[in-house]
Amino acid sequence: MTALDKLLASFPPSVVRTDRESLFAASFDNIKLSFPPEAVVFPRDEDDVAALLKLANEYGVPVTVRGAGTSTVGGATPVCGGWVLSLAHWQKLEIDPVSGTASVQPGVITEEISKAAAAFGLFYPPDPASKKYCTIGGNIATNAGGLRAAKYGVTRDYVLALEGVLPTGEKVRWGANVKKFVSGYNFKDLWVGSEGTLGVVTKAVLKLQPLPEARHSFLCAFDSDSRALAAATKILGSHLQPSVLEFMDSLSVACAQKFKGTQFFENCEAPAVLLIEADGTRADVAAQAEQLRKWATEETQIFKETDDPETAETFWELRRACSPAMFMLAPAKLNEDIVVPAKNLLKLLDLMRQVNKDTGLYTPVFGHVGDGNLHVHVMFDRDQKSQRQKAGNAVHKIMKGVVALEGCITGEHGIGLAKTPFLALQHSPAEIAAMRAVKNALDPKNILGRGKIFDVFDVWEKEPVSVKLPWEHR
Repeated sequence: MTALDKLLASFPPSVVRTDRESLFAASFDNIKLSFPPEAVVFPRDEDDVAALLKLANEYGVPVTVRGAGTSTVGGATPVCGGWVLSLAHWQKLEIDPVSGTASVQPGVITEEISKAAAAFGLFYPPDPASKKYCTIGGNIATNAGGLRAAKYGVTRDYVLALEGVLPTGEKVRWGANVKKFVSGYNFKDLWVGSEGTLGVVTKAVLKLQPLPEARHSFLCAFDSDSRALAAATKILGSHLQPSVLEFMDSLSVACAQKFKGTQFFENCEAPAVLLIEADGTRADVAAQAEQLRKWATEETQIFKETDDPETAETFWELRRACSPAMFMLAPAKLNEDIVVPAKNLLKLLDLMRQVNKDTGLYTPVFGHVGDGNLHVHVMFDRDQKSQRQKAGNAVHKIMKGVVALEGCITGEHGIGLAKTPFLALQHSPAEIAAMRAVKNALDPKNILGRGKIFDVFDVWEKEPVSVKLPWEHR
């Protein structure tokens, strides 16, 4: 009996699907490189997950865990075939207002956590740009951050406990629904950010925060990218702690304005822009707004401010338009979520300008300047071999430069497939060997996430599929 025969015999038809449509839908994620699996499994409970992993170990079948498929680096792509374990339908969510926690299954959409918590005067701070579509399981897998990370931190800072299944099929629980826990090794934090390669999360307990009483937003224009970044570093050095501090270079703004068909500042055709938001108690926000107003008067070319949520939403339209507007420059892009210390932000900007000069490819930059996590892009035409080569060389140069600037090659997307060529730039052989040792100890047959993180993958090896994903209208 083959592994697939045993799988089909072990579960009812409602759990295991092998039809062409289901296999294709599970064959790719946001990177759009398709590798069809043998089967897609929709488990009913933890027992199904454990049984699947035990069966996969028995036959040596690779298993790829999948949520919504929003990964930008191929984290949910079943590159080695095998079986896809889909948890997007696991969407139970419960708020405990006394403990200030949320108990969630991995398929819960991230934005729904804050919506549910708001009824109790609470919210869940991590807010990746894909929060309307991505799942909390995927956020845990990549330690996702988002726009509020400058003040509130990232996913790991809010995970109190995880329940799940080891690659070998045993059920485990790491941490507990308490704020202090030092019993044994901290496997909870090891699972967070492990990209689904060390275990399958079936439930998480998340810490919530009190919903801010007030917010005040600023949209600030500058006559150059470097002045905008320099002004942002002054905020960071002043010990002000805005909840949002987002940078958009002039090229990103020009594209976003053309994409939206509107100009966000009169008499400023394509400025560099900072989007800033302060939140907290009314008194704290009023004090921060006064300091930010003084800073803006001294530093900006022109600025707008508001404490009205509807007006603030018009500010956010500019930031949200940046990603889809990039395709006005070229039909394909490489989006790298690098991080550098605040002191090296201007040097990063110089690096991107040099890459643009060397390759002739557009290299727009926007992102979370508040924590140094910027999204740098290389725009190119995949149908032109010369541009593919230039784009690949550009990313290698960017990654080397980022590491030289004391930074990190990924802040929230993970390694997945796309960043495997750069892991050795970030980590020494001893560090990688230690990671492999942990992987081998927990997953001796390399069942979960086979082909990810450690095995170098050529992103140009396969043509992407031509599909429109639900979140691509953003």
